[in-house]
Amino acid sequence: MTTLVGLDVGTTGVKAVAISPEGEVLATDEESYQLSTPRPGWAEQDPEDWWRAAQAVLTRLPFDEIRLGLSGQMHGLVCLDEADRVLRPAILWNDQRTAAECAEIEERIGLEQLIELTGNRALTGFTAPKLLWLRRHEPEVYRNIRHVLLPKDYVLLRLTGEHGIDAADASGTLLFDVRRRRWSDEVVDALEIPSEWLPSVTESTVHGGAGDQQAAALGVGVVEPGVLSVVLGTSGVVFSALQEYRAEPHARVHVFCHAVPETWEAMGVMLSAAGALRWFRDALAPGASFDQLGAEADEWPPGAEGLTFLPYLSGERTPHADPSARGMFEGLTLRHGRGGLVRAVLEGVAYGLRDSIELLRGLGVDAQLGRASGGGARSRLWLEIVASVLDLPLELTEVEEGSAYGAALLAGVSNGVFGSAREAVEACVRVRDRVEPNEAWASVYDEGYARYRALYPAVKSLEGR
Repeated sequence: MTTLVGLDVGTTGVKAVAISPEGEVLATDEESYQLSTPRPGWAEQDPEDWWRAAQAVLTRLPFDEIRLGLSGQMHGLVCLDEADRVLRPAILWNDQRTAAECAEIEERIGLEQLIELTGNRALTGFTAPKLLWLRRHEPEVYRNIRHVLLPKDYVLLRLTGEHGIDAADASGTLLFDVRRRRWSDEVVDALEIPSEWLPSVTESTVHGGAGDQQAAALGVGVVEPGVLSVVLGTSGVVFSALQEYRAEPHARVHVFCHAVPETWEAMGVMLSAAGALRWFRDALAPGASFDQLGAEADEWPPGAEGLTFLPYLSGERTPHADPSARGMFEGLTLRHGRGGLVRAVLEGVAYGLRDSIELLRGLGVDAQLGRASGGGARSRLWLEIVASVLDLPLELTEVEEGSAYGAALLAGVSNGVFGSAREAVEACVRVRDRVEPNEAWASVYDEGYARYRALYPAVKSLEGR
């Protein structure tokens, strides 16, 4: 039997999942590693840790012969010399040191032209501003660069000796012409980055890999418009496939190449989703289980009696692109106990996801249903709240292995087990449950969303920003 293995090179560790050609999970394994924060706002990792972890999980899988696909954290910068030696720790997607370089990129290229070429504006997480930061602050490292890779593709280099990348992951570098699915000569030339540093590009179905969000979307069956991926992880994501390239005029959602050839994707990202509930539990309810907090929230009516939570605990990306945005509770009264606060957190995250879906609808996305995943999707109450706020049925798939599962499907396509990504989804992705919007909550949540939308500009003006 052919064994397909997906390897996800994440921020906290490498995860492997082995599946059959019918999509049955045969084995899983994980190996963790550390995140380095040498200065406030910095985030780095040693690429050798990824390789050691990948070797460890692959060695422990009980299969003699496998077909391998990869997914991984996007945007991270790996710099190699002419002998493929790592020149410095990788600068990761959540590193915030490059604000000045982002401003420089938008000034050099022009914001409108940058969005037209890349589908995005310059954000601190992306790869291109990291290269400009190195040129300015670590010129000796910069002079010795001969190859640039993203995290999962460094692991692929160690496995195969080849430099390569897929169009989906390359889309998050800010050096990629997303419409034409190739490196952007215009951006590369404007930023004076040697084009020979960049790896060759193929489609994910050839490369056998994709960025973690594209792979996760594939893993829940999002291969064409109409079905959204709704992720309630540490961060929150609303992801739609697009049949043609369409950039959001202000780049409030990301537009990348999808892992499906000749298909693009638009993705809204909020930085604190299930992470907001974890913060609440750790800070205000230590020792309480998430099930207990959910049961307390379920005792409160929709709208939490006028209490609203802004989930901007670590800034925000969609729709505000504001690293200085801050969270808050508004509307507290003496009646509000812990359950009311939790209910407001669940609803505030749902409103943040609605921000993304409204922008996707502005791009012409006609969403019929969502496929939910992530740790927050284990809460039936939270799913019902999200479904009601989005006015969208939410489905749960049988397998919840996320990006690694999507990478395993890509392994099947790239090795000829499946004829296409769509065929892989049809063979392997099955729905096990469905949560409908609660019609009785609709008007309450429409009013709540309007109040939520008014809070950010009001607080911003109070802070003088």
